[in-house]
Amino acid sequence: MPLTPEQQQEVAAARGETRPTRRATVPALEEILYEPIPVLDHGFVRVIDYMGDDGAIVQAARVSYGRGTRRVSEDRGLINYLMRHRHTTPFEMCEIKYHVKLPIFVARQWIRHRTANVNEYSARYSILDNEFYMMPSAPMPAMPRCSTRTRPARRSTRIGRGSRANWLGSICR
Repeated sequence: MPLTPEQQQEVAAARGETRPTRRATVPALEEILYEPIPVLDHGFVRVIDYMGDDGAIVQAARVSYGRGTRRVSEDRGLINYLMRHRHTTPFEMCEIKYHVKLPIFVARQWIRHRTANVNEYSARYSILDNEFYMMPSAPMPAMPRCSTRTRPARRSTRIGRGSRANWLGSICR
């Protein structure tokens, strides 16, 4: 569902505003700020606000021994090192605030596995749009019987080359 004319006016007004700031800005995020990026058939993602940049990550990584960097290439190398070695705490010094519209089944999985703060549109206090996400008509592949998401597979009593037991054993190792 495309944005309504009111929503388009709101986005245009927000993108038209300029505000002086003393905080760090990120040109790539400034370019897409407030702009909805279409996802699936009814959804979108847009950046509403952000805090921090590469400098905030570098500063957080170096805070333990108090030395600053002298060159941008050193900053880039440090960020690559942190990513490569999965030192994620310095990346937590930056935040991005999103406005996301997505199917409810995706939202439930996102909330289940989230590491973010979430505020969602309430059907308890508001009237929801009559929208539905329709799954593609392509057949879904079968889940292997050895999947941990289902109960354990029963062992076949047939033994021999090419039996189902051998096939299951080959994919469940």
